[in-house]
Amino acid sequence: MTTIGLLNPGEMGSMVGAAVRSGGARVLWAGEGRSAATRKRASDAGLEDAGSVAAVARASDVILSVCPPHAAVDLAKEVAALRFAGTYVDGNAVSPATAREICGIVEKGGATFVDGGIIGPPPVKPGSTRFYVSGSGAERIAKLLTAGPLEAIVVPGGAGAASAVKMAYASWTKGSSALLLAVCAMASAEGVEDSLVREWKISQPDLSARAEGAAKSNAKKAWRFIGEMEEIAATFAAAGLLTLATAAGYRVNVAGIAGWMNSGNDVADTFGNGTVFGAQADILVRSGAGADGH
Repeated sequence: MTTIGLLNPGEMGSMVGAAVRSGGARVLWAGEGRSAATRKRASDAGLEDAGSVAAVARASDVILSVCPPHAAVDLAKEVAALRFAGTYVDGNAVSPATAREICGIVEKGGATFVDGGIIGPPPVKPGSTRFYVSGSGAERIAKLLTAGPLEAIVVPGGAGAASAVKMAYASWTKGSSALLLAVCAMASAEGVEDSLVREWKISQPDLSARAEGAAKSNAKKAWRFIGEMEEIAATFAAAGLLTLATAAGYRVNVAGIAGWMNSGNDVADTFGNGTVFGAQADILVRSGAGADGH
């Protein structure tokens, strides 16, 4: 039986762990210092608490990193410092350059690196979620991760290839939502929202519903997207396609929604009247986006 150390069981990670466990693997996690909510998710997923990250590293054949993008490098450094010599799979939404940085860190510590990128929601329903992997050992890891409702797909290439697939996909799904919400905010700021809605009804009849849906679906989880949008920006900049300053505009609304929700606002109340314009302008003002783009 393969033992997998899962770091960490958030909403996505816990369901990935449950899926892999259903395929026959033993899945450990590090509960030391974690919240009651995280402990409940891990317990519900059937994960075994090994206590510390060091204990997980000692007992695991494979370590699977599923965490917010901003924490991915530091987590890799923590594991590398423990001289983990198994296979380290980074499943985070990071740029190819960040993936290659993580590769260097864990390989220096003695591990084999497999790059990864998850597309889809937490794997509960078959066919909904794909875990792309690349690099040395990707075929073996793909077989291990294809379990329950989760499907793993090998991407040709080394470290960075799977992350590039994730960045390309997410740049459209998250970037288009953020851009659409920014359009709503600009129209509201200029007082032309009614005219824009009328034009949308003629030429783009689905956009009002898409804007409202983007606001509702992203509001409560938008804090997780800030780091991901920064990684997307870095990916485009590295390819010479978009400057970091321009790409930062795509994440303005993501950061703004997060701040607005953290202030205790109820997105259902705000968007229940079928319009996102006034609320979106308020989001941008509250986030300070108009002043510095952050």
